[in-house]
Amino acid sequence: MASPAARLRELIRAGCVAMPGVFNASVARLVERAGFDALYISGAGLCNATAGVPDVGLLTMSEVVTLAGYVARAVKIPCVVDADTGFGGPENAARTVRELEAAGLAGCHIEDQEFPKRCGHLTGKTLVTLEEMNEKIAAAAEAKRDRDFLLIARTDARAVEDFYHAVERANKYVAAGADAIFPEALQTADEFRFFAQEVKAPLLANMTEFGKSPLMPVQELAELGYRMVIFPQTIFRATMRTAEQLLRDLKNTGTQQSWLDRMQTRKELYELLDYQPQEANVQRQTSNVQR
Repeated sequence: MASPAARLRELIRAGCVAMPGVFNASVARLVERAGFDALYISGAGLCNATAGVPDVGLLTMSEVVTLAGYVARAVKIPCVVDADTGFGGPENAARTVRELEAAGLAGCHIEDQEFPKRCGHLTGKTLVTLEEMNEKIAAAAEAKRDRDFLLIARTDARAVEDFYHAVERANKYVAAGADAIFPEALQTADEFRFFAQEVKAPLLANMTEFGKSPLMPVQELAELGYRMVIFPQTIFRATMRTAEQLLRDLKNTGTQQSWLDRMQTRKELYELLDYQPQEANVQRQTSNVQR
């Protein structure tokens, strides 16, 4: 059976892959059930939803590997994870790739921000030197045991320097060993178009809400040449707004009765989790009899 990384490469060779962002394994199962071919494990989602902290590099490599591993093991579709800055220098980036491979991930992206990083659509970011990032990419590429593992280099240069430096860095990162490029926070549809013309590598587009980039349809990005489109916080934002409304109503009325038709039922949850409680009880009873 092909590895998750090999399946991901087949998908991006065939076309453009839409990858909703998830923050836990149950949501990942929903994405798979909805028919998506791959998914994205959002670094911001893990920080915000799991630890209740902002996306400023507060989770450790071990925490991200553990949380991303839960997701990868819960689904059959390939998973790509946000690996921040690689959690340190070249040696740290190399170890990160090895650990993520072992956890079942199909790929990751590593960015060229200085640590502590910031959300890619905020101001105040700073970049490491081109040489330092190239060393990190080269070490991460060399560390791969599965050559299909997709090493994506993210550049935040558009917001810190300018569009042309982002293109220059991207091409240097490909030469250093990156398999794909993630240009963060491009600001117009024309910039997405020009970037695809100037960088000849599989490209990832970030369609995050309320950021610097226009929200472009997957088909339009595919026509420009992009091979992956992520929606990092779309599910999280919708979930949080719904939870906020429910809690306000529960506080005011003292009952959740009016929300029942908007809830996932117990039966639907068990189906999502592939859990059959009656069958589990029979197996336990049979085991007890055999003892």
